[in-house]
Amino acid sequence: MQAITTTEALAEFCSHAVNHPYVTVDTEFLRERTYYAKLCLIQLAVPGDGDGDAVLVDPLVNGLSLDPLVELFRNPSVVKVFHAARQDLEIFHIDYGVIPEPLFDTQVAAMVCGFGEQVGYETLVRRIAHANLDKTSRFTDWSRRPLTDAQKSYALADVTHLRQIYEHLARDIEHKGRGSWVMQELEILLDPATYVIEPDEAWRRLKTRNSTGKFLATARALARFREIYAQEKNVPRNRVIKDDALLEVASTKPKSVEDLGRSRLLLREARRGDIAEGILAAVAEGLACPPENQPKASDAKAKLQVNTALADLLRVLLKAKSEQAGVAQKLIATTSELDQIAAGLRELPSLRGWRYEVFGADALRLCDGQIALTTQGTAVRIIQI
Repeated sequence: MQAITTTEALAEFCSHAVNHPYVTVDTEFLRERTYYAKLCLIQLAVPGDGDGDAVLVDPLVNGLSLDPLVELFRNPSVVKVFHAARQDLEIFHIDYGVIPEPLFDTQVAAMVCGFGEQVGYETLVRRIAHANLDKTSRFTDWSRRPLTDAQKSYALADVTHLRQIYEHLARDIEHKGRGSWVMQELEILLDPATYVIEPDEAWRRLKTRNSTGKFLATARALARFREIYAQEKNVPRNRVIKDDALLEVASTKPKSVEDLGRSRLLLREARRGDIAEGILAAVAEGLACPPENQPKASDAKAKLQVNTALADLLRVLLKAKSEQAGVAQKLIATTSELDQIAAGLRELPSLRGWRYEVFGADALRLCDGQIALTTQGTAVRIIQI
């Protein structure tokens, strides 16, 4: 296996890659101790079985520039193939200002081809490449050098088997005429906004049953402070204040360091210093927020007037349509969306694009009483009314 440690060697591989229709890509990174992921290794492979067709790039080597790789990522003639690409793309977008295009995500493609929801790489290796992965190096510190031969072999397997998986799925998608489906699913991955967390919107990630305005205003201010502090210090959010502690503080609304000391859930570091000051300032901001500026709970499900019988029928329809199309049910529509459709909502993902063709059109016809469902043996059939 070839290890790339110089910009010249990387440029040579990238010049080689542009002569191929695709390049498979994977990364190894650490994120347990930082807010932003630390890129530790990049794996690349092109079609072929030569020594130079699959390489490991060491971004931790002093003096190595990834500019040739960035240029390759921007080359429109080479498809960049990832599996479960979101975190990899986040690294390249934040650290290097690039989102690889054209993009192909084998996890997305596998769901479209009927392999189930969020199918893992190991499953695709076993079912398509008919091989087994050595997982002994799965949980390892990729920042430590030198890498062992076992680590290198494990990392390289993430892109060598990916070549066969990509070619299989690409043929299947072309045969089924579902290229547009995949492209619709990839739109969110190609959108730079996907990888930017705005501090003002961070509170929406919290899971709480308390929907009072003052509580949500305080939780919003605390989440904003946590996000900004974590970004500036490059530490994980939970090292600042964990979600359960944040919600406890939003509920108890401490006004002094002494009050913070009575918290059951706050980390010791959050009871003093900069973090404690930030928490108290955020609480004060939340309490001072006028009613008209207080956030509203994002979960409106409880307020929906759901026709439960209709929702049950939609579940039956979804199961039938999913089996007919060979696509995972949750990729077409979530349980929450079915309830929303049964409550009369229409601005939903399952009622747009390829999902509308597969399920949404008949779902609306079912809601309008234009069709009914019956069974024939073990199959569900649609009948016109």
